[in-house]
Amino acid sequence: MTNATRALLLLTMLTLAACGFHLRGSNLKEVQFAFKSLYLKVPGETPFVADLRRVLASNKVTIAPSAESAELVLEIVSEQSLKQILSLSGSGRVQEYQLFYRISLRAYDNQQNDWLPTDEISLSRILPYDDAQVLAKEQEEATLYRDMRNDAVAQVVRRLNRAKPQL
Repeated sequence: MTNATRALLLLTMLTLAACGFHLRGSNLKEVQFAFKSLYLKVPGETPFVADLRRVLASNKVTIAPSAESAELVLEIVSEQSLKQILSLSGSGRVQEYQLFYRISLRAYDNQQNDWLPTDEISLSRILPYDDAQVLAKEQEEATLYRDMRNDAVAQVVRRLNRAKPQL
């Protein structure tokens, strides 16, 4: 690459950074919702629910103590983590796993009008595996699940941002 090309590339990157450019949907702060209060109907307190509460609270959504006092009810129908063998070596040892993370959700108001009909968020990642690095692979697996959970929270927030009553 010539110096002029490098300079032009650097100038373009600096211009984009200076104007506040970011990918659409990548900033979970300052999201405007069509509701002010939300009740989370969940089967149990999980890391996903805790992350979702944190993100909603940072966007000034009041988490209501009961469904009657909230404008919208977000029901987390199910949350599931699965691990499946993807490939085996010739000697029968696992080479790769496929990790799945699924969230099933629904949002409705006090009149039972659906804002978000029952829907599923399904994410998957591939985990290369090596018997010689068991601890490192366990940590990598935990990191992949945490990243999928964060992605699922972001998808829920984007869906709630678009949610409107369906009459």
